Amino acid sequence: MMDLEFYQSQAQLKQKEHKKFLDQLKKKPPKSLDYLVQETHEEVFEKIDCLQCANCCKTTGPLFTEKDIERISKHLRMKPADFEKKYLQTDEDQDKVLQNLPCWFLHEDHTCSIYEVRPKACREFPHTDRKKIYQINHLTLKNTLICPAAFEFVERIQKKIEKK
Repeated sequence: MMDLEFYQSQAQLKQKEHKKFLDQLKKKPPKSLDYLVQETHEEVFEKIDCLQCANCCKTTGPLFTEKDIERISKHLRMKPADFEKKYLQTDEDQDKVLQNLPCWFLHEDHTCSIYEVRPKACREFPHTDRKKIYQINHLTLKNTLICPAAFEFVERIQKKIEKK
């Protein structure tokens, strides 16, 4: 099993350091950044298995787009309005999000009952394979507190860039 508490405490301890690094990355990104990001993302996910953790599904709800709602409700053989009423609420930003956490669709073994049709936000989380990743520094920093892979990603990419 993954030691989530260890990763969370490390992420807390390194928030300032990571923020400083990510801010520098935004000011002066290396030319090879997109390549480094992809390479590092792949290395991290060779080491970290999301099924050992699922902390994102337990603690943070994804944003549901209209396309997500249509796709998932069709998969569940529900009307989109019924799906929304049963599972979603509108938050302060007027985004559609889950009514409750952990996610309704998370099984005890950390698998997802709607994995094939899951929301775009779930598919892209923790967003560590994005081009121009410095555009989402605030999100990357926040995700290090939730996701061991995001923490590991920032640690590794920082080491690679500081070596150069």
